[in-house]
Amino acid sequence: MPWPNYDVNTIRREFVTQALLHGSNFAALCREHGISRKTGYKWKQRAMADGLSRLAEHSRRPKCSPRQLDEATICTLLRFKLRHPTWGPKKIRALYARQFSPVPSLSSCQRVLTRAGLVLTRPRRRHRDGGRISVGAVARAPNDVWTVDFKGWWLLANAQRCEPLTVRDAYSRFLLGVYVLPRADTTQVRAYFEALFTRYGLPKVIKSDNGAPFATSQAPWGLSRLSAWWLALGIELDRSRPAHPQDNGAHERLHRDIAVELSRQRQPAAVRTA
Repeated sequence: MPWPNYDVNTIRREFVTQALLHGSNFAALCREHGISRKTGYKWKQRAMADGLSRLAEHSRRPKCSPRQLDEATICTLLRFKLRHPTWGPKKIRALYARQFSPVPSLSSCQRVLTRAGLVLTRPRRRHRDGGRISVGAVARAPNDVWTVDFKGWWLLANAQRCEPLTVRDAYSRFLLGVYVLPRADTTQVRAYFEALFTRYGLPKVIKSDNGAPFATSQAPWGLSRLSAWWLALGIELDRSRPAHPQDNGAHERLHRDIAVELSRQRQPAAVRTA
C-alpha cells in the first residue's frame, strides 16, 4: 500500500476545518499536527479572513526596504547611461559620485541598468581545450622534479611592476633561483633556465601551471615554445590542473613565505617587533 501524498496546503485546510468545529480541542489539534498554538491561530485567522483557498505560504519579502534606491537616483543613473551608452556600471557609479551623495553600491547600479535593458551581456569565448600533460611525478632525489612559477606581482618604489620568476627543487626544497625579469616572455625565461641548467644540470621533470610562457591554449597539449624546448632537452612536463594551485602547493607556500618576508622588510623600523 503506497504512502498517501499530502501537500502543506491540504494539511492546513484540514487543520482549520477541524479547528472551526464547535467543541474542538485547539491545543490537541496543534499537537497532532506538530505546530505551535501561535501558528495554529495564524492559520485560523487567515482562513476566517481570506478563506480556505488563501492558506498558501505568503511571500517573506519585505514590503519596503530602507536601502532601496529612490526614484531620483534611478532616473539619474539611467540618464547617465543614456548619455554614455558604452560605459559600464562602474564608470556610471563614478560619474554619479562626482555630483551626488550618498553613492549607491556597484551591485545596485548593475541591477538598475540591467533591469532597464541597458547592459549588453556578451558571451564569453571558450578556448578549445587542447589537452594537458601530467605525469604525476614524485621527487625521490635532487633534480628529479623542479617546480617553477611566477609570484604574484607588487609595485616597487619606482612604481614599476615586479613579478619574479621562482624555480625550486622539489626534493631538497632548495630555491634554485629568484629572478626579476624585465619581461615575462619566452626569450627572457629561456635565458635564465639555460643558466640554471649549466649550473645544476637538467632535471627529469619540470612542474608548472598552465599559464604563459609555460603553456598555451592555442597549441595541442598546451605546448608553448618554452615547454617544447624542455621536451627537446629530454625533460618531462607535469602540469597542475587548471584553477587548482594546491597541485603545486609547496611552491605556493614558498611564495607566501616570500610575501611575508617582503612585508617585514617594508615595515618601518620604529614599529618592528622582535
